[in-house]
Amino acid sequence: MLDAFDVLLYSIVLATLMREFSMTKSTAGLLNSLTLIASAIGSFAFGFFADRLGRGRMLSLSILTYSLFTFACGFSTSITMLAIFRFFLGLGMGGEWNAGATLVAETWPSAWRGRALGIVQSSWALGYALAAVVARLVLSHASWRWVFFIGVLPALVTLWIRHDVPEPAIWQRSHAKPLNKADRMKLWGVALPKAVVLMLMNMFGMFAWWGLFTWIPAYLALPFSAGGRNFNLLDLTSFLVVLNLCGMWPGYLLFGVVADKFGRKRTLLIYLVLAALAVPFFASARAPGVILLTASITAFFGTGFFTGSAIIGSELFPTPIRATALGVSYNTARGLSAFAPFVIGALGQAFGLAWGFYACGVAFALAAVSAIWIPETKGMELE
Repeated sequence: MLDAFDVLLYSIVLATLMREFSMTKSTAGLLNSLTLIASAIGSFAFGFFADRLGRGRMLSLSILTYSLFTFACGFSTSITMLAIFRFFLGLGMGGEWNAGATLVAETWPSAWRGRALGIVQSSWALGYALAAVVARLVLSHASWRWVFFIGVLPALVTLWIRHDVPEPAIWQRSHAKPLNKADRMKLWGVALPKAVVLMLMNMFGMFAWWGLFTWIPAYLALPFSAGGRNFNLLDLTSFLVVLNLCGMWPGYLLFGVVADKFGRKRTLLIYLVLAALAVPFFASARAPGVILLTASITAFFGTGFFTGSAIIGSELFPTPIRATALGVSYNTARGLSAFAPFVIGALGQAFGLAWGFYACGVAFALAAVSAIWIPETKGMELE
């Protein structure tokens, strides 16, 4: 929730930032791409140390990193300064996901693991909705800088994590008997092909997600003459809250329930195919009610599948390399898909954002094709 809150404050105020710094759509998208590239770098560093020093410790440090640099964004006086702060924010964002997902996966039994990770993933939607509400309240009374200043609040959670969240027992047993280099390389030899397939699915899915949800707020706020839908600030805030609470949030939660009952792979394929089919209806919608309905359906399936990535990733890889392998399969994909905001922004600049969204639908379809080669992991006990 806190990750989404900090990261998506940028998307919520993107239209304001474009006016403040006279940014084109391409430049605005490139700044978000820079954050995603940084997240891939951060995932390697935080994942490496999470496997060796502990999940909770790295979770705390990653939250502290993105909170402080979100705060720093409020002091930006140029595009260059904003880009630098967004880069360092991305380092923490990349580390938070694999440390947190590993911590939860190693704590819950197999029969309930999908639902537990569904709850964790669903809080992304709550953070997005919270970001929309906070940005609306702050922008009504102060400048965009104060939106980012509020983003330092998640740093306070690190104190609680370090004090009251223990390391998983399975990690403690693994840490007590560390592997030598040869055995660790053997584990990677088995895990790497699985990580590559999962990474491809994540890459196409993330390209679609970041391309869509980076640009949806600006798309709705821009005037009709600029290819937007001319929503005012109050309508946009209400739209984003409904989109998250009625689309993303139940999509995440239901994935975990269905995956625990019917299998991870089957649920993943269904979600990705339906996301690919829903995007064109959203992109072509004109009436506000139809836009909200089609966007919610797109958000339900197009974000819910990320629960599957967390479940399958945690079950595919052994404990000594789990956090690092999760980072490789998830945040490397995030880095490779980093140019999605830039590409969709460039398409929007040339042809209108609706055409950029059609490209996102194609990316969801490619993610579904990639998921065909992912092994089924339902019922797998962690080692």
